[in-house]
Amino acid sequence: MSAVGNAPAPVEAKKNYLTAIKEALDEELGRNADMICMGEDIGLLGGAFGATEGLQAKYGEQRVIDMPISEACIVGAGVGAALNGKTVMCEMQFIDFISCGFDQIVNVLATYHYRTAGEVEMPVVIRGPAGAYGGGALYHSQMNEAWFCHSPGLKVICPSTPSDAKGLLKAALRDRNPVLFYEIKELYRQNKIAEELPAGDYLVPIGKAATRREGKDLTIVSYGNNVYHCLTAAEQLAAGGISAEVIDIRTLVPLDEHAILTSLAKTNHVVCVNEAPRTCGFAGEMIARIAEIGFEYLDAPPLRVTRLDTPVPWAKPLESFVLPSVEKIVAAAQKVVGY
Repeated sequence: MSAVGNAPAPVEAKKNYLTAIKEALDEELGRNADMICMGEDIGLLGGAFGATEGLQAKYGEQRVIDMPISEACIVGAGVGAALNGKTVMCEMQFIDFISCGFDQIVNVLATYHYRTAGEVEMPVVIRGPAGAYGGGALYHSQMNEAWFCHSPGLKVICPSTPSDAKGLLKAALRDRNPVLFYEIKELYRQNKIAEELPAGDYLVPIGKAATRREGKDLTIVSYGNNVYHCLTAAEQLAAGGISAEVIDIRTLVPLDEHAILTSLAKTNHVVCVNEAPRTCGFAGEMIARIAEIGFEYLDAPPLRVTRLDTPVPWAKPLESFVLPSVEKIVAAAQKVVGY
């Protein structure tokens, strides 16, 4: 808004990650009369975390639909609605329970476009709260994104900032292909990452990484909550004379290989970080691609920092022990740079 006379232009209050998600859903429901939302307790309750609060009252029970406690039913009904011309948002109350809808996602939703020789589109976004660090134990702490990165036909997104959460969710809801959208529940209400969101109807492009910190000695690549661990690690490394660049991939599928290789060509060292278990986690996929197409840039073997291959414990000291941390990232970085 422009200033009136000598009065300063009003500044919009900073908004948190959860508010950004809520705004994206509200704006897209208002823009697209064919969009519907489906999920457990998303109507009257407004969702377990409040992401859909007020939307049923605003748009009606035919567009914001409370569903039975069955993820297979939610996704299956979403596929049927998409076949009938709807844009569909399916909410998983916790991303851990997406496994109950796994068959519908990987064998039906992901394959429909291919099975129909490109004639049928599947504009379905499946979103929900994910991740650990909050004492949620093994059934409320998972990052299972690699399951779906392995399924052709699905796009996979995991934003780390409020502005990206809003812009990427809006972009996902306009995509004609199915998208898995991982929201980090530990970031939902963190005021320290709140920010002023861009004005107007803005989108963040799917498949484009963001450089969160410039550096010249080391590239650290991550997404979601771990981006903040990487940034703190980079500050500590800088105090010891190591300049680390932090790349937030934002989108896992499709992956912005160019951004990673551009940084690696400058730094010649890389550490990849993901919150999911080590075996077959996405950090391993990024390292494999770096080895295949960027080997000539490497001055040291790439390393990954991940969760241990164990469920997430409930006890806080044990949870911290198995998850990636600033200290673990710093140690990996020092090992790579000192190789």
